[in-house]
Amino acid sequence: MSRSWAPGPRRRYAAPRQRSLWRRLVDYGLTVVILGLLILLAARLDRVETRRTEGAAIVNDGDSITLGTERIRMRGIDAPEYSQTCRKNGADYPCGTLARQSLVRLIAGKPVSCTGWQRDRYGRLLVDCTAGGKDLNRAQVEAGWAVAYGDYESEEASARAGKAGIWAGTFDQPQDWRDSHHGQVVERKHGTLASIGDAVREIFRFW
Repeated sequence: MSRSWAPGPRRRYAAPRQRSLWRRLVDYGLTVVILGLLILLAARLDRVETRRTEGAAIVNDGDSITLGTERIRMRGIDAPEYSQTCRKNGADYPCGTLARQSLVRLIAGKPVSCTGWQRDRYGRLLVDCTAGGKDLNRAQVEAGWAVAYGDYESEEASARAGKAGIWAGTFDQPQDWRDSHHGQVVERKHGTLASIGDAVREIFRFW
């Protein structure tokens, strides 16, 4: 018994449409731009390097110092501003001045060594500092004269539990105090997003 086979209708395949000249020019242009940015990024990466500065410190307030001509902002902490007041036992007291005095005591006239690679929007180097082998950033939070500002959360929790420094009374967060006092430097929290922004600025700082 023979079987007959009838071919079905043939499928027609359309030839692929060629991209217009304009579309190809746009694609080529985007490729050139992306390659240019990658080359620029590679050329700037050598700018992003850890900087180390050391010497006798001039203490400006509870979280910033000057070493030589370098303005230093201690990374991951936020101390009351020098002119800020806090409240304890029903009375105001100069917590900003006491925060500065705490950092002066921690340094105790010893040379200060700071390392970091980021800069904030005001051009200050964001660093971790030591003096006499003591971590100054951590010690200020542990003493209760600075709050965690992107780091040192466990040290802040201990200081709060022990009512150390500003935790013995009530106070405005330094960031909130700056926001409510015109003319004061307004700083961002140095967390992940701020660090990414700082890194981008640092890469293109010499552009």
